[in-house]
Amino acid sequence: MTGDTPRRVLRIGVLGSYGGFNIGDESILTCVLGYLRAWRPEARLIVFSRNPEHTRAHHDSADEVVGWESLDQDRMMLSVSGLDLLILGGGGILYDGEARRYLRLVQAAHALGVRTFAYAVGAGPLRDPDDRHAVRTVITEMDDVVVRDGESKLVLEEAGVDREITVTADPALLLPPEEFTDQMLLYEGIPNGVRLVGMSVREPGRAAENLDVEDYHALLAEVADFLVSRFDTHVVFMPMERQDVRHAHAILSHMSAPPDRGRILNGVYSPGQILGFMNRLSLAVGMRLHFLIFAAVAGVPFLPLPYAGKVFDFARRMGAPALVGVVREQAGLLLAEVDRLWDEHPRRQEEMYSHVSALRDLSGQTWERCRTLLEDIEARRPSSHPASGPLDRRFNGARRPMSGGTATSGR
Repeated sequence: MTGDTPRRVLRIGVLGSYGGFNIGDESILTCVLGYLRAWRPEARLIVFSRNPEHTRAHHDSADEVVGWESLDQDRMMLSVSGLDLLILGGGGILYDGEARRYLRLVQAAHALGVRTFAYAVGAGPLRDPDDRHAVRTVITEMDDVVVRDGESKLVLEEAGVDREITVTADPALLLPPEEFTDQMLLYEGIPNGVRLVGMSVREPGRAAENLDVEDYHALLAEVADFLVSRFDTHVVFMPMERQDVRHAHAILSHMSAPPDRGRILNGVYSPGQILGFMNRLSLAVGMRLHFLIFAAVAGVPFLPLPYAGKVFDFARRMGAPALVGVVREQAGLLLAEVDRLWDEHPRRQEEMYSHVSALRDLSGQTWERCRTLLEDIEARRPSSHPASGPLDRRFNGARRPMSGGTATSGR
């Protein structure tokens, strides 16, 4: 390419459950956009969002935001026709009732010859015949498929996806933290200088079909009371989705501890600020996957309360205890585990650093595979241009993977 040849700007679409519905998904979008912008500052980044207003307001790295849920077939084809690459995910989006909706856009991209990449997606439960058919036909045709855990790989294979599937780790493991200030703490009515324990709850639904609401409310209230009385802590409920607030209030109503010992974070914070708040915690107990990921990244010993395969998988990879089910009958075991976790805090923290480092390396490999595909796209165009400098110096502390992490793949 001569110096006079104009550079043709890459157009990259990012599709996921974005729009402020879930802190975990927003953290993933932050990371994906950060990597893309650091690698090609001039690239045009188009986010396909469920709430375009929220995405425009909170992700200034996006050049354009498209509300994909209301698109008819013609507008959908038009919205993806100018892309060089459509990135699907990350996050848990391939599950019953939703998978085929997301994959409509991927199928449209394939029909137009647009290349596609699955960015550490999560899958399951996946029993609906229409969703399984969509996954089997569309995912198989993608240029590269990366999932965030072994459970998702098994779900896709069981649905009939016959191709290489690479297992890495959740993109949010590389989220840069932001400061959660003393002023924010004051706004929340949380005393400074006291022991804090974070808790995460969630609503029942398709991803947590077996949760008995009254049962788990009473169980977690018992755990919260134990934390307050045994360790002189303040318990802070950290909503990762809007619906979590109602369930946190229900658990507070079951608690016997003084009212000032339980709080719910009510402010609107960025994913990085939520991660920054984790640095103030002594312990974390919770259900939401990204709550546990944030705790791990912040070096906070945590006790997972698994309700789905993705939480079991993360607990296993972190070497954390994972009790089977969130049921009242397990109260004694759960309290004993909390007690042990508190006593073994230093040792658990050391072990956690090792596990987190390995998972962060794996998470970085997702971006490396995406970048390889983008470089191939550039190389096949007459106006391609050389790669930019190292990512390490560009994306707010996020890093390329160190040696030692190994992605796994198979059919």
